[in-house]
Amino acid sequence: MSLVEQIYDAAAHAGLLKECLWRPADGSPPQSHPVGFAAPDGTVLDGLALSTEYAISYPASVFTGLASREAVEIDGATFLVRDIRAVGDGSEMRATLTRA
Repeated sequence: MSLVEQIYDAAAHAGLLKECLWRPADGSPPQSHPVGFAAPDGTVLDGLALSTEYAISYPASVFTGLASREAVEIDGATFLVRDIRAVGDGSEMRATLTRA
């Protein structure tokens, strides 16, 4: 188990992560893993409005094959993956989401 996987495992046992369900579009079996979930508000339109920027982070060893336009479910809410990027040395991934 890699260091990133150990950190996520410890965070999951401490109740710091959310369960994320992915049903692959190719018909593969559904996958469920704990992820870091963030939903910070940011200003848009020169400060005239607020927008929520949803994102998940997870070890690169899980959700292999997750791609843009795939749907994931967190706390009963459905989100579409906008973009996925590797973080640091590539052992962790971060996906930006749009609420469906």
